[in-house]
Amino acid sequence: MDMLDFDQAALYFDEPVAEEVAGLIQAASQAYGEPVAEALLHKAYFLAPESLLVLVALYRYYFYQHRLELALTVGRRGLLLVGRRLGFPDQWTHLHPDLLGQAVLRSMGLLRFYMHLLKATGYVNLRLGRMTEGRALIEKLIDLDSHDRFGGKALLQTIVDAVADRIEEAA
Repeated sequence: MDMLDFDQAALYFDEPVAEEVAGLIQAASQAYGEPVAEALLHKAYFLAPESLLVLVALYRYYFYQHRLELALTVGRRGLLLVGRRLGFPDQWTHLHPDLLGQAVLRSMGLLRFYMHLLKATGYVNLRLGRMTEGRALIEKLIDLDSHDRFGGKALLQTIVDAVADRIEEAA
């Protein structure tokens, strides 16, 4: 299946959020770099803990602040929430390609978002030095993305090359 098919695919940011939540996210973006930004995002999360827009804002905040443990926590939360909406097992490790067809019927946009979350959480794990989990997430992405639209194969090759370079340098 082609994951780049956007025809009539609602995206996470198309979902409505309360004005207060949207205002908090906007205020946090304007206060980026100041301690109050994180507090604003936390308030938005407490008001709308299942809002994908809020989760993306939190993830980006932590990722760009190089607070990767927290970015990973948010990414895992996103996998769980989006996976449940798509009818996936709670554990991404139990996901298999046969479930994608059912997910497309629910929402191609959410399925694409889930795939991005797999890649993001895999990448953050790798950045944290958790090679086994990071690689497993990227391999799951490749298994599910038959056309490699999300670039999992290139990311996996980068991992293999980096490990080979480290082995060579150590020798």
